[in-house]
Amino acid sequence: MSSPGPSAPIRSKRKEGAAFRPNSYQATPRTNVSDLPRRAVTRSAKLAALPLGFASRTALGLGKRIGGKSAEIVAQEIQQRTAEQIFKVLGELKGGAMKLGQALSIFEAALPPEIVGPYRATLTKLQDSAPPLPVATVHSVLTEQLGDDWRDYFISFDDSPAAAASIGQVHQAVWHDGREVAVKIQYPGAGKALLSDFKQLSRVSKLFSVLFPGLDIQSVLAELRERLAEELDYMREAEAQHAFATEFAGDPDFLVPDVVAANEQILVTEWVNGTPLSRVITEGDGEQRDRAGLLLVRFLFCSPARVGMLHADPHPGNFRLTADGRLCALDFGAVSRLPDGYPPAFGRLTRLFNSGDMETVVEGLREEGFILPHIDIDADALRGFLAPYVEPTQVEEFTFSREWLQRQAATAADLRPTNVVRQLNLPPTYVLIHRVHAAGVGVLCQLGATARFRDEVIRWVPGFTDGDEQGTPVPALT
Repeated sequence: MSSPGPSAPIRSKRKEGAAFRPNSYQATPRTNVSDLPRRAVTRSAKLAALPLGFASRTALGLGKRIGGKSAEIVAQEIQQRTAEQIFKVLGELKGGAMKLGQALSIFEAALPPEIVGPYRATLTKLQDSAPPLPVATVHSVLTEQLGDDWRDYFISFDDSPAAAASIGQVHQAVWHDGREVAVKIQYPGAGKALLSDFKQLSRVSKLFSVLFPGLDIQSVLAELRERLAEELDYMREAEAQHAFATEFAGDPDFLVPDVVAANEQILVTEWVNGTPLSRVITEGDGEQRDRAGLLLVRFLFCSPARVGMLHADPHPGNFRLTADGRLCALDFGAVSRLPDGYPPAFGRLTRLFNSGDMETVVEGLREEGFILPHIDIDADALRGFLAPYVEPTQVEEFTFSREWLQRQAATAADLRPTNVVRQLNLPPTYVLIHRVHAAGVGVLCQLGATARFRDEVIRWVPGFTDGDEQGTPVPALT
């Protein structure tokens, strides 16, 4: 059998020469994908219980007001308990609920640490230690997707997963032509379970206005649902990864493994050895951490200009340093498609902020949808909130650190309705861009990286330099 080309569909050997298309697959009772709630009824019940809890707290709050407590104190208590319940449920459920929790990470800083602390811990656990599928189920999925003779595609196949995540797991194998490959297998029934979350979340969307009065949650949910549908389609992921691999082929700074074969639920790509970014964080020396941090920023900022897409899941597990010093990027299930490159408004508003023109910044944020028409916002409070996050673009060299990030979170840990974080909205077109920025800053702080990050913004973000709407290419690191 000839080797399929990049992004080619896997061929069924049962029908030689015809593109394989997966049949609908129903999870069998033996498929224990996770020890966390996955059945639709259980998940729906947990989400549906959210407004009931809010109603009971509101009634209790009314009683307290009648008993003499001030309206402000009662409202704050209701907000705090509502936040605790919301984040507890989002932390317990994967899929759509977890994706929403990730998207709302910018607003976590507006809530007390005792509320979001346990939530973050649960979310991290879910991301890092998803229970693997039983071997029998893995073989069943491969048979269902590729045919009874699926082993003919491989010289060898490791039944133990090399990685497991929210919608699938990865196995190391050797392709029939001798290439080492990564075989990504989607959990059976994952799509139906994950997408059903959004229906329930949409029904309880008003609850989120208690915590975030400036947020258009319905728009955020709609955008996340659309992006999740893309993540479930491995053919779409294959197209994105092949585009990145083609653009960065031979690049001195970056490596993207190309696609070997794919269908909607199986993705086979080249295997790449390297040091995971998580290990660089814990064991790397200062030079390695600084280089990894700068390359990560460069990759995220240059990709929209070079590929027309932004890698939208930049956690340490998706990147590694190769032996020759390049940054390898993995997992292109979540990408933000930016055919015109980075939004010029991002660079322009950052430049205007640095110049002190807050009036124009506020107007620009309204135009982009970050401040809804009915929301009045204090420009000085907004300046205070944004200043630390814009700081890396103001200095020639900057050091990210956990302590710096903790200080930024502390400035926003306030449940009062006037808290500027709670007054901001997350426009749908910026949902994935926000995910990249929030996660990227977190990784940089874990690395403790020091570098000339401002140079990357100047070179790749249109609008940051006055009169420059294109950005300027940057040579490779030496």
